[in-house]
Amino acid sequence: MWLSTDYAVCNAILRDHRRFGVRPAGDPGPTSPDTSGNTFDLGFLEREPPDHTRLRQLAAPAFRPKMMAGYAERIAEFTRDLITGIERKAADGRPFDLIADFAAPLPIGVITTLMGIPDADVHRLSEHGTVVGSALSGIDSPEEAAALATANAELHELFSELIALKRAHPADDVISYLVAATPDGITPYELQTTARLLLIAGFETTVNLIGNGIATLLDHPDQWELLRTEPERAPAVVEEVLRFAPPVQNTSRFVHEAVSIGGAEVPAGSWIMLILAAANRDPGVFSDPAVFDITRPRQAEHLSFASGIHYCLGAPLARLEAQIAFTELATRLPKLQRSEDAPTWRKSRVIRGYSTLPLLVG
Repeated sequence: MWLSTDYAVCNAILRDHRRFGVRPAGDPGPTSPDTSGNTFDLGFLEREPPDHTRLRQLAAPAFRPKMMAGYAERIAEFTRDLITGIERKAADGRPFDLIADFAAPLPIGVITTLMGIPDADVHRLSEHGTVVGSALSGIDSPEEAAALATANAELHELFSELIALKRAHPADDVISYLVAATPDGITPYELQTTARLLLIAGFETTVNLIGNGIATLLDHPDQWELLRTEPERAPAVVEEVLRFAPPVQNTSRFVHEAVSIGGAEVPAGSWIMLILAAANRDPGVFSDPAVFDITRPRQAEHLSFASGIHYCLGAPLARLEAQIAFTELATRLPKLQRSEDAPTWRKSRVIRGYSTLPLLVG
Protein backbone atom coordinates (compact mmCIF):
# COMPACT_ATOMS: atom_id res chain seq x y z
CA MET A 1 0.00 0.00 0.00
CA TRP A 2 1.14 3.51 -0.83
CA LEU A 3 0.10 6.67 0.98
CA SER A 4 0.47 10.41 0.46
CA THR A 5 -0.16 13.42 2.67
CA ASP A 6 1.30 15.85 0.13
CA TYR A 7 -1.09 18.35 -1.46
CA ALA A 8 0.56 18.39 -4.89
CA VAL A 9 0.71 14.58 -5.11
CA CYS A 10 -2.88 14.10 -3.94
CA ASN A 11 -4.17 16.76 -6.31
CA ALA A 12 -2.23 15.36 -9.26
CA ILE A 13 -3.50 11.82 -8.65
CA LEU A 14 -7.11 12.96 -8.27
CA ARG A 15 -6.92 14.86 -11.56
CA ASP A 16 -5.25 12.08 -13.57
CA HIS A 17 -8.05 9.62 -14.39
CA ARG A 18 -6.01 7.94 -17.10
CA ARG A 19 -3.26 6.56 -14.89
CA PHE A 20 -5.24 6.40 -11.62
CA GLY A 21 -8.76 5.07 -11.13
CA VAL A 22 -11.39 4.34 -8.52
CA ARG A 23 -11.35 0.66 -9.55
CA PRO A 24 -8.56 -1.71 -10.61
CA ALA A 25 -7.74 -1.48 -14.32
CA GLY A 26 -10.24 -3.43 -16.41
CA ASP A 27 -12.77 -3.81 -13.57
CA PRO A 28 -16.06 -2.18 -14.68
CA GLY A 29 -17.75 -2.62 -11.31
CA PRO A 30 -20.83 -4.62 -10.34
CA THR A 31 -23.85 -4.71 -12.63
CA SER A 32 -26.24 -6.48 -10.25
CA PRO A 33 -26.92 -6.39 -6.50
CA ASP A 34 -24.63 -8.09 -4.00
CA THR A 35 -26.98 -10.72 -2.58
CA SER A 36 -24.94 -10.88 0.64
CA GLY A 37 -25.83 -7.25 1.33
CA ASN A 38 -22.38 -6.71 2.85
CA THR A 39 -21.21 -4.07 0.39
CA PHE A 40 -22.69 -0.72 -0.57
CA ASP A 41 -22.43 0.15 -4.24
CA LEU A 42 -21.58 3.86 -4.47
CA GLY A 43 -22.85 4.10 -8.03
CA PHE A 44 -20.98 6.39 -10.39
CA LEU A 45 -18.64 7.39 -7.56
CA GLU A 46 -17.04 3.96 -8.07
CA ARG A 47 -17.21 3.87 -11.87
CA GLU A 48 -14.75 4.88 -14.56
CA PRO A 49 -15.58 6.67 -17.81
CA PRO A 50 -17.62 6.23 -19.91
CA ASP A 51 -20.12 4.83 -17.35
CA HIS A 52 -19.11 7.44 -14.78
CA THR A 53 -19.56 10.24 -17.28
CA ARG A 54 -22.95 8.99 -18.48
CA LEU A 55 -24.43 8.49 -15.00
CA ARG A 56 -23.02 11.68 -13.55
CA GLN A 57 -24.42 13.71 -16.42
CA LEU A 58 -27.89 12.30 -15.76
CA ALA A 59 -27.80 13.40 -12.13
CA ALA A 60 -25.90 16.66 -12.60
CA PRO A 61 -28.71 19.09 -13.57
CA ALA A 62 -30.22 19.10 -10.07
CA PHE A 63 -26.91 20.04 -8.45
CA ARG A 64 -25.58 22.72 -10.77
CA PRO A 65 -24.70 26.05 -9.14
CA LYS A 66 -27.40 27.89 -11.09
CA MET A 67 -30.03 25.75 -9.33
CA MET A 68 -28.90 26.86 -5.89
CA ALA A 69 -30.77 30.17 -5.98
CA GLY A 70 -34.01 28.26 -6.25
CA TYR A 71 -33.08 26.06 -3.30
CA ALA A 72 -31.86 28.81 -0.96
CA GLU A 73 -35.21 29.93 0.45
CA ARG A 74 -36.34 26.35 0.98
CA ILE A 75 -33.13 25.59 2.90
CA ALA A 76 -33.47 28.80 4.93
CA GLU A 77 -37.03 27.85 5.87
CA PHE A 78 -35.93 24.37 7.00
CA THR A 79 -33.12 25.98 9.00
CA ARG A 80 -35.32 28.52 10.76
CA ASP A 81 -37.90 25.90 11.70
CA LEU A 82 -35.23 23.67 13.22
CA ILE A 83 -33.75 26.56 15.22
CA THR A 84 -37.20 27.46 16.52
CA GLY A 85 -37.53 23.88 17.70
CA ILE A 86 -34.14 24.11 19.42
CA GLU A 87 -35.15 27.34 21.17
CA ARG A 88 -38.26 25.65 22.55
CA LYS A 89 -36.42 22.50 23.58
CA ALA A 90 -33.58 24.34 25.31
CA ALA A 91 -35.67 27.14 26.84
CA ASP A 92 -35.18 25.73 30.36
CA GLY A 93 -31.40 25.69 30.05
CA ARG A 94 -31.09 22.01 29.17
CA PRO A 95 -28.64 20.97 26.44
CA PHE A 96 -29.73 19.93 23.00
CA ASP A 97 -27.90 17.71 20.52
CA LEU A 98 -26.76 19.69 17.50
CA ILE A 99 -26.51 16.53 15.40
CA ALA A 100 -29.91 14.99 16.12
CA ASP A 101 -31.78 18.30 16.42
CA PHE A 102 -30.20 20.24 13.57
CA ALA A 103 -27.18 18.98 11.60
CA ALA A 104 -28.86 15.72 10.50
CA PRO A 105 -32.48 16.77 9.86
CA LEU A 106 -31.50 19.84 7.81
CA PRO A 107 -29.65 18.17 4.91
CA ILE A 108 -31.83 15.06 5.09
CA GLY A 109 -34.93 17.24 4.79
CA VAL A 110 -33.44 19.12 1.85
CA ILE A 111 -32.19 16.14 -0.18
CA THR A 112 -35.32 14.05 0.37
CA THR A 113 -37.43 16.99 -0.84
CA LEU A 114 -35.28 17.46 -3.94
CA MET A 115 -35.41 13.74 -4.68
CA GLY A 116 -39.15 13.52 -4.14
CA ILE A 117 -39.06 11.14 -1.14
CA PRO A 118 -42.32 11.64 0.80
CA ASP A 119 -42.62 11.31 4.57
CA ALA A 120 -38.91 10.62 5.03
CA ASP A 121 -37.88 9.06 8.35
CA VAL A 122 -35.06 11.44 9.30
CA HIS A 123 -33.81 9.34 12.21
CA ARG A 124 -33.73 6.11 10.21
CA LEU A 125 -32.05 7.70 7.20
CA SER A 126 -29.47 9.28 9.51
CA GLU A 127 -28.72 5.82 10.93
CA HIS A 128 -28.30 4.45 7.41
CA GLY A 129 -25.91 7.27 6.56
CA THR A 130 -23.82 6.50 9.64
CA VAL A 131 -23.71 2.79 8.77
CA VAL A 132 -22.67 3.42 5.17
CA GLY A 133 -20.09 6.02 6.20
CA SER A 134 -18.55 3.61 8.70
CA ALA A 135 -18.54 0.80 6.11
CA LEU A 136 -16.26 2.91 3.90
CA SER A 137 -13.50 2.00 6.36
CA GLY A 138 -14.26 -1.70 5.92
CA ILE A 139 -16.45 -4.19 7.77
CA ASP A 140 -14.79 -5.04 11.10
CA SER A 141 -17.41 -7.21 12.82
CA PRO A 142 -20.50 -9.36 12.21
CA GLU A 143 -22.57 -6.59 13.80
CA GLU A 144 -21.34 -4.05 11.24
CA ALA A 145 -22.04 -6.50 8.41
CA ALA A 146 -25.57 -7.03 9.69
CA ALA A 147 -26.18 -3.29 10.02
CA LEU A 148 -25.01 -2.67 6.45
CA ALA A 149 -27.15 -5.52 5.12
CA THR A 150 -30.17 -4.01 6.87
CA ALA A 151 -29.43 -0.54 5.48
CA ASN A 152 -29.04 -2.01 1.99
CA ALA A 153 -32.33 -3.89 2.22
CA GLU A 154 -34.31 -0.94 3.57
CA LEU A 155 -32.91 1.51 1.03
CA HIS A 156 -33.55 -0.97 -1.79
CA GLU A 157 -37.17 -1.30 -0.68
CA LEU A 158 -37.55 2.47 -0.33
CA PHE A 159 -36.33 3.18 -3.84
CA SER A 160 -38.11 0.23 -5.42
CA GLU A 161 -41.41 1.64 -4.19
CA LEU A 162 -40.43 5.22 -5.02
CA ILE A 163 -39.28 4.39 -8.56
CA ALA A 164 -42.54 2.58 -9.23
CA LEU A 165 -44.47 5.59 -7.90
CA LYS A 166 -42.52 8.08 -10.03
CA ARG A 167 -42.89 5.90 -13.10
CA ALA A 168 -46.67 6.00 -12.67
CA HIS A 169 -46.87 9.60 -11.40
CA PRO A 170 -43.79 11.63 -12.42
CA ALA A 171 -43.18 14.93 -10.67
CA ASP A 172 -40.61 17.71 -10.62
CA ASP A 173 -37.90 15.88 -8.69
CA VAL A 174 -34.61 14.06 -9.21
CA ILE A 175 -36.02 10.52 -9.08
CA SER A 176 -38.65 11.32 -11.70
CA TYR A 177 -35.93 12.69 -13.95
CA LEU A 178 -33.80 9.56 -13.55
CA VAL A 179 -36.80 7.30 -14.14
CA ALA A 180 -37.52 9.19 -17.37
CA ALA A 181 -33.97 8.38 -18.51
CA THR A 182 -34.61 4.61 -18.52
CA PRO A 183 -34.20 2.37 -20.43
CA ASP A 184 -31.95 4.30 -22.82
CA GLY A 185 -29.76 6.21 -20.39
CA ILE A 186 -29.65 4.12 -17.26
CA THR A 187 -30.31 0.47 -16.34
CA PRO A 188 -32.64 -0.51 -13.46
CA TYR A 189 -29.65 -1.47 -11.30
CA GLU A 190 -27.87 1.81 -12.09
CA LEU A 191 -31.05 3.68 -11.25
CA GLN A 192 -31.14 2.06 -7.80
CA THR A 193 -27.47 2.67 -7.03
CA THR A 194 -27.54 6.25 -8.35
CA ALA A 195 -30.58 7.06 -6.23
CA ARG A 196 -28.99 5.59 -3.10
CA LEU A 197 -25.73 7.43 -3.75
CA LEU A 198 -27.47 10.78 -4.23
CA LEU A 199 -29.46 10.30 -1.04
CA ILE A 200 -26.59 9.25 1.24
CA ALA A 201 -23.99 11.59 -0.29
CA GLY A 202 -26.61 14.34 -0.33
CA PHE A 203 -26.68 14.57 3.44
CA GLU A 204 -23.82 12.56 4.95
CA THR A 205 -21.04 15.06 4.23
CA THR A 206 -23.19 18.05 5.19
CA VAL A 207 -24.19 16.60 8.57
CA ASN A 208 -20.53 16.41 9.52
CA LEU A 209 -19.61 19.70 7.88
CA ILE A 210 -22.16 21.50 10.07
CA GLY A 211 -21.23 19.57 13.22
CA ASN A 212 -17.49 19.95 12.75
CA GLY A 213 -17.92 23.60 11.82
CA ILE A 214 -19.94 24.65 14.84
CA ALA A 215 -17.69 22.69 17.21
CA THR A 216 -14.58 24.29 15.69
CA LEU A 217 -16.09 27.79 15.84
CA LEU A 218 -17.06 27.36 19.50
CA ASP A 219 -13.53 26.11 20.25
CA HIS A 220 -12.26 29.37 18.72
CA PRO A 221 -14.42 32.05 20.40
CA ASP A 222 -12.80 34.89 18.48
CA GLN A 223 -13.80 33.27 15.19
CA TRP A 224 -17.35 32.64 16.44
CA GLU A 225 -17.62 36.27 17.48
CA LEU A 226 -16.37 37.39 14.08
CA LEU A 227 -19.02 35.32 12.33
CA ARG A 228 -21.68 36.49 14.77
CA THR A 229 -20.94 40.17 14.12
CA GLU A 230 -20.20 39.72 10.41
CA PRO A 231 -22.48 36.92 9.15
CA GLU A 232 -21.54 37.75 5.57
CA ARG A 233 -18.34 35.83 6.30
CA ALA A 234 -20.29 32.54 6.25
CA PRO A 235 -18.97 31.44 2.82
CA ALA A 236 -15.39 31.90 4.05
CA VAL A 237 -16.26 29.99 7.23
CA VAL A 238 -17.46 27.04 5.16
CA GLU A 239 -14.23 26.89 3.16
CA GLU A 240 -12.03 27.14 6.24
CA VAL A 241 -14.00 24.44 8.06
CA LEU A 242 -13.68 22.18 5.01
CA ARG A 243 -9.92 22.77 5.03
CA PHE A 244 -9.38 22.57 8.79
CA ALA A 245 -11.89 19.90 9.89
CA PRO A 246 -13.05 18.08 6.75
CA PRO A 247 -15.82 15.46 6.98
CA VAL A 248 -13.99 13.16 4.53
CA GLN A 249 -10.50 12.36 5.76
CA ASN A 250 -9.19 10.25 2.91
CA THR A 251 -9.88 8.58 -0.40
CA SER A 252 -7.94 6.14 -2.57
CA ARG A 253 -6.97 5.33 -6.14
CA PHE A 254 -5.70 2.30 -8.04
CA VAL A 255 -2.63 2.71 -10.23
CA HIS A 256 -3.45 1.72 -13.81
CA GLU A 257 0.08 2.02 -15.15
CA ALA A 258 3.54 2.36 -13.62
CA VAL A 259 4.17 5.97 -12.65
CA SER A 260 6.84 8.17 -11.12
CA ILE A 261 5.21 10.57 -8.67
CA GLY A 262 6.23 12.32 -5.47
CA GLY A 263 9.75 10.96 -5.77
CA ALA A 264 8.53 7.36 -5.80
CA GLU A 265 8.31 4.72 -8.53
CA VAL A 266 4.86 3.20 -8.10
CA PRO A 267 4.12 0.00 -10.06
CA ALA A 268 0.90 -0.70 -11.93
CA GLY A 269 -1.73 -2.43 -9.83
CA SER A 270 -0.76 -0.58 -6.65
CA TRP A 271 -3.27 1.09 -4.35
CA ILE A 272 -2.66 4.62 -3.06
CA MET A 273 -4.36 6.12 -0.01
CA LEU A 274 -4.71 9.90 -0.28
CA ILE A 275 -4.96 11.60 3.11
CA LEU A 276 -6.98 14.65 2.09
CA ALA A 277 -7.17 16.08 5.62
CA ALA A 278 -3.37 16.14 5.79
CA ALA A 279 -3.06 17.62 2.30
CA ASN A 280 -5.35 20.44 3.47
CA ARG A 281 -2.72 21.28 6.08
CA ASP A 282 0.30 21.06 3.80
CA PRO A 283 2.59 23.91 5.00
CA GLY A 284 3.96 24.25 1.49
CA VAL A 285 0.51 25.33 0.32
CA PHE A 286 -1.28 26.85 3.34
CA SER A 287 0.40 29.31 5.68
CA ASP A 288 -0.01 28.50 9.39
CA PRO A 289 -1.97 25.39 8.39
CA ALA A 290 -2.79 24.32 11.97
CA VAL A 291 -4.50 27.67 12.66
CA PHE A 292 -8.26 27.99 12.15
CA ASP A 293 -8.73 31.40 10.55
CA ILE A 294 -11.92 32.40 8.73
CA THR A 295 -10.13 35.49 7.40
CA ARG A 296 -7.49 33.34 5.70
CA PRO A 297 -6.59 34.66 2.24
CA ARG A 298 -7.46 32.23 -0.55
CA GLN A 299 -4.23 30.29 -1.18
CA ALA A 300 -5.40 27.11 -2.90
CA GLU A 301 -8.53 25.00 -3.28
CA HIS A 302 -8.78 22.52 -0.42
CA LEU A 303 -9.26 18.88 -1.43
CA SER A 304 -12.22 18.12 0.83
CA PHE A 305 -14.49 17.66 -2.18
CA ALA A 306 -11.73 15.78 -4.03
CA SER A 307 -10.67 17.01 -7.48
CA GLY A 308 -10.82 16.04 -11.13
CA ILE A 309 -13.71 14.11 -12.69
CA HIS A 310 -14.82 12.78 -9.29
CA TYR A 311 -15.12 16.24 -7.73
CA CYS A 312 -18.15 16.10 -5.43
CA LEU A 313 -21.32 16.57 -7.47
CA GLY A 314 -23.20 17.91 -4.46
CA ALA A 315 -20.55 20.46 -3.41
CA PRO A 316 -22.66 23.53 -4.35
CA LEU A 317 -25.59 22.21 -2.30
CA ALA A 318 -23.40 21.31 0.71
CA ARG A 319 -21.80 24.75 0.62
CA LEU A 320 -25.16 26.50 0.44
CA GLU A 321 -26.67 24.47 3.28
CA ALA A 322 -23.66 25.08 5.52
CA GLN A 323 -23.55 28.81 4.73
CA ILE A 324 -27.21 29.22 5.66
CA ALA A 325 -26.82 27.00 8.74
CA PHE A 326 -23.81 28.91 10.08
CA THR A 327 -25.43 32.28 9.38
CA GLU A 328 -28.74 31.42 11.06
CA LEU A 329 -27.15 29.73 14.08
CA ALA A 330 -24.78 32.64 14.69
CA THR A 331 -27.62 35.14 14.28
CA ARG A 332 -30.39 33.36 16.17
CA LEU A 333 -28.27 31.62 18.82
CA PRO A 334 -25.33 34.01 19.37
CA LYS A 335 -24.59 32.67 22.88
CA LEU A 336 -24.30 29.07 21.71
CA GLN A 337 -21.79 27.14 23.83
CA ARG A 338 -20.62 23.63 24.57
CA SER A 339 -22.42 21.67 27.26
CA GLU A 340 -20.67 19.93 30.13
CA ASP A 341 -21.90 16.67 28.59
CA ALA A 342 -19.16 15.13 26.48
CA PRO A 343 -19.71 14.76 22.74
CA THR A 344 -19.20 11.43 21.02
CA TRP A 345 -17.33 10.79 17.78
CA ARG A 346 -18.33 8.51 14.95
CA LYS A 347 -16.35 5.31 14.51
CA SER A 348 -14.86 5.61 11.05
CA ARG A 349 -11.45 6.01 9.46
CA VAL A 350 -12.89 7.80 6.42
CA ILE A 351 -15.70 10.00 7.78
CA ARG A 352 -14.84 12.31 10.68
CA GLY A 353 -17.73 13.79 12.58
CA TYR A 354 -19.76 13.73 15.76
CA SER A 355 -22.38 11.19 16.71
CA THR A 356 -23.62 13.57 19.39
CA LEU A 357 -22.69 17.18 20.10
CA PRO A 358 -24.48 18.51 23.23
CA LEU A 359 -24.73 22.31 23.26
CA LEU A 360 -26.42 25.05 25.27
CA VAL A 361 -28.18 28.04 23.74
CA GLY A 362 -26.57 30.29 26.40
